[in-house]
Amino acid sequence: MNFWTYVGNRHEQLLSDAYQHASAVFQCMVIATVIGVLIGVFSYRSEWAGNLATTATSTILTVPSLALIGLLVPIVGLGVAPTVISLVLYGLLPIVRNAIVGLRGVDATLVDAAKGIGMSRTARLLRVELPLAWPPILTGIRVSTQMLMGIAAIAAYASGPGLGNEIFRGIASLGSKNALNQVLAGTVGIVILALLFDFGYVLIGRLTIPRGIRV
Repeated sequence: MNFWTYVGNRHEQLLSDAYQHASAVFQCMVIATVIGVLIGVFSYRSEWAGNLATTATSTILTVPSLALIGLLVPIVGLGVAPTVISLVLYGLLPIVRNAIVGLRGVDATLVDAAKGIGMSRTARLLRVELPLAWPPILTGIRVSTQMLMGIAAIAAYASGPGLGNEIFRGIASLGSKNALNQVLAGTVGIVILALLFDFGYVLIGRLTIPRGIRV
């Protein structure tokens, strides 16, 4: 059976796995974005706090994904829980780092002008600093998403959702007639999802970043 015949015969299962994979990555990215931006907001004003936040999140990224999921299984069990926890942790570094860089890069004169017209610190953050820091933050989100697309496949090791199940089934049955097709279908599916997500981020950037800032 060639690859396209295999995809045709298994398209319903592949589409279901692809949806679960995309859904898991999307939901984890939302959580990682909220946490990462909050960490950036609370740490960018202090040099040591910013360095601590970046170092802590980069340290997490050095832990092999298979090892982290394996460590989480005895604590939270199999399935969705270790997948979500591991993906959120791995997605933090680019977002935290870019949030800190973006917020520190906001022109101080604009912040002073906002302060001069009576804006509170919270108002300055929400209406001046975060909008101006949004381009690098969005870049961090894009990088994190591409990383998590691949890492999410490892979640199949802990019975997690997604296309990783197809890859693991193929690896487990190496030598059978469809083993290569299974691995290839899972891999190609993840690549396609990554491209679709990145295209979506490009559109978001065009809709949310003023042309003057993009230039």
